[in-house]
Amino acid sequence: LLPGRNRERMCVCVKCGFPHKKRPIQHAMCLPISKNTEMQVDFHTGTDENSDVAFHFQAYFGISVKINNRQNGSWNCEVASSGMPFVDGQPFELHISVLQNEYQVMVNGQKYYSLAHRLPPQSVKFVQVWRDVSLSSVCVC
Repeated sequence: LLPGRNRERMCVCVKCGFPHKKRPIQHAMCLPISKNTEMQVDFHTGTDENSDVAFHFQAYFGISVKINNRQNGSWNCEVASSGMPFVDGQPFELHISVLQNEYQVMVNGQKYYSLAHRLPPQSVKFVQVWRDVSLSSVCVC
Protein backbone atom coordinates (compact mmCIF):
# COMPACT_ATOMS: atom_id res chain seq x y z
CA LEU A 1 0.00 0.00 0.00
CA LEU A 2 1.10 3.50 -0.62
CA PRO A 3 1.54 5.90 2.32
CA GLY A 4 -1.02 8.66 2.44
CA ARG A 5 -3.81 6.63 0.84
CA ASN A 6 -7.23 6.91 2.50
CA ARG A 7 -7.51 3.31 3.66
CA GLU A 8 -11.14 3.67 4.69
CA ARG A 9 -12.11 4.06 1.02
CA MET A 10 -9.58 1.72 -0.53
CA CYS A 11 -10.23 -1.05 -3.01
CA VAL A 12 -8.00 -3.83 -4.25
CA CYS A 13 -8.76 -5.38 -7.61
CA VAL A 14 -7.25 -8.50 -9.09
CA LYS A 15 -8.20 -9.49 -12.62
CA CYS A 16 -7.59 -12.80 -14.29
CA GLY A 17 -7.67 -13.80 -17.95
CA PHE A 18 -7.69 -11.58 -21.01
CA PRO A 19 -8.84 -8.00 -20.34
CA HIS A 20 -11.27 -6.19 -22.61
CA LYS A 21 -9.22 -4.02 -24.98
CA LYS A 22 -10.85 -0.77 -23.78
CA ARG A 23 -10.23 -1.43 -20.08
CA PRO A 24 -7.05 -0.93 -18.04
CA ILE A 25 -4.94 -4.06 -17.82
CA GLN A 26 -4.84 -5.58 -14.33
CA HIS A 27 -4.81 -9.35 -14.16
CA ALA A 28 -4.01 -12.44 -12.17
CA MET A 29 -4.02 -15.96 -13.51
CA CYS A 30 -5.14 -18.99 -11.56
CA LEU A 31 -2.71 -21.76 -12.26
CA PRO A 32 -3.74 -25.39 -11.73
CA ILE A 33 -0.53 -26.02 -9.81
CA SER A 34 -2.18 -28.49 -7.48
CA LYS A 35 -5.25 -30.66 -7.54
CA ASN A 36 -6.99 -28.36 -5.04
CA THR A 37 -6.30 -24.80 -6.22
CA GLU A 38 -6.32 -22.06 -3.56
CA MET A 39 -6.02 -18.28 -3.58
CA GLN A 40 -5.34 -16.16 -0.52
CA VAL A 41 -5.44 -12.38 0.04
CA ASP A 42 -4.24 -10.96 3.36
CA PHE A 43 -4.28 -7.33 4.54
CA HIS A 44 -1.40 -7.24 7.07
CA THR A 45 -1.08 -4.61 9.79
CA GLY A 46 2.68 -5.06 10.04
CA THR A 47 5.48 -5.56 7.58
CA ASP A 48 5.92 -9.32 7.91
CA GLU A 49 3.80 -12.44 7.47
CA ASN A 50 3.47 -12.97 11.25
CA SER A 51 1.77 -9.61 11.83
CA ASP A 52 -1.93 -9.23 12.56
CA VAL A 53 -4.20 -9.65 9.55
CA ALA A 54 -7.07 -7.15 9.33
CA PHE A 55 -8.68 -9.08 6.45
CA HIS A 56 -8.02 -12.67 5.34
CA PHE A 57 -9.71 -14.09 2.23
CA GLN A 58 -9.06 -17.67 1.16
CA ALA A 59 -10.76 -19.36 -1.78
CA TYR A 60 -10.64 -23.13 -2.18
CA PHE A 61 -11.62 -23.34 -5.85
CA GLY A 62 -14.76 -25.36 -6.42
CA ILE A 63 -15.27 -25.90 -2.67
CA SER A 64 -15.62 -22.85 -0.40
CA VAL A 65 -14.42 -19.40 0.60
CA LYS A 66 -13.31 -18.49 4.12
CA ILE A 67 -12.92 -14.98 5.51
CA ASN A 68 -11.33 -14.09 8.83
CA ASN A 69 -8.79 -11.91 10.62
CA ARG A 70 -5.87 -12.54 12.98
CA GLN A 71 -5.51 -10.35 16.04
CA ASN A 72 -2.73 -10.59 18.64
CA GLY A 73 -1.50 -13.75 16.92
CA SER A 74 -4.85 -15.60 17.12
CA TRP A 75 -7.43 -16.21 14.41
CA ASN A 76 -10.97 -15.02 15.18
CA CYS A 77 -14.25 -16.71 14.24
CA GLU A 78 -14.14 -17.65 10.59
CA VAL A 79 -16.89 -16.68 8.17
CA ALA A 80 -17.34 -19.56 5.73
CA SER A 81 -19.46 -19.53 2.61
CA SER A 82 -20.54 -22.27 0.28
CA GLY A 83 -21.08 -19.77 -2.56
CA MET A 84 -18.33 -20.45 -5.09
CA PRO A 85 -17.81 -17.98 -7.94
CA PHE A 86 -14.30 -19.30 -8.70
CA VAL A 87 -13.76 -22.08 -11.23
CA ASP A 88 -10.31 -23.62 -11.52
CA GLY A 89 -8.58 -22.31 -14.64
CA GLN A 90 -11.33 -19.81 -15.52
CA PRO A 91 -10.75 -16.03 -15.67
CA PHE A 92 -12.12 -13.88 -12.86
CA GLU A 93 -12.08 -10.33 -11.53
CA LEU A 94 -11.84 -9.84 -7.77
CA HIS A 95 -12.58 -6.50 -6.06
CA ILE A 96 -12.14 -6.03 -2.32
CA SER A 97 -13.54 -2.69 -1.17
CA VAL A 98 -12.82 -1.18 2.22
CA LEU A 99 -16.08 0.49 3.19
CA GLN A 100 -16.85 2.46 6.35
CA ASN A 101 -18.01 -0.57 8.37
CA GLU A 102 -16.91 -3.61 6.39
CA TYR A 103 -14.85 -5.20 3.67
CA GLN A 104 -16.93 -6.05 0.61
CA VAL A 105 -15.83 -8.69 -1.89
CA MET A 106 -17.09 -8.72 -5.46
CA VAL A 107 -16.25 -11.39 -8.02
CA ASN A 108 -16.92 -10.69 -11.70
CA GLY A 109 -19.06 -7.68 -10.75
CA GLN A 110 -21.28 -9.58 -8.27
CA LYS A 111 -21.23 -9.02 -4.49
CA TYR A 112 -20.44 -12.33 -2.81
CA TYR A 113 -18.96 -11.74 0.62
CA SER A 114 -18.53 -9.15 3.36
CA LEU A 115 -16.78 -8.96 6.73
CA ALA A 116 -17.29 -6.28 9.38
CA HIS A 117 -14.09 -4.52 10.43
CA ARG A 118 -12.52 -6.22 13.43
CA LEU A 119 -9.30 -4.20 13.25
CA PRO A 120 -9.07 -0.60 12.01
CA PRO A 121 -8.52 -0.61 8.24
CA GLN A 122 -6.11 2.31 8.74
CA SER A 123 -3.70 -0.16 10.37
CA VAL A 124 -3.09 -2.09 7.11
CA LYS A 125 0.54 -1.83 5.96
CA PHE A 126 0.68 -4.30 3.06
CA VAL A 127 -1.48 -6.59 0.94
CA GLN A 128 -0.33 -10.14 0.22
CA VAL A 129 -1.86 -12.20 -2.61
CA TRP A 130 -0.60 -15.76 -2.79
CA ARG A 131 -1.12 -19.51 -3.13
CA ASP A 132 -1.89 -21.00 -6.57
CA VAL A 133 -2.09 -17.69 -8.46
CA SER A 134 0.32 -15.82 -10.67
CA LEU A 135 -0.18 -12.04 -10.69
CA SER A 136 0.72 -9.74 -13.50
CA SER A 137 -0.69 -6.71 -11.65
CA VAL A 138 -2.83 -5.58 -8.74
CA CYS A 139 -4.61 -2.24 -8.54
CA VAL A 140 -4.90 -0.41 -5.20
CA CYS A 141 -7.20 2.57 -5.64
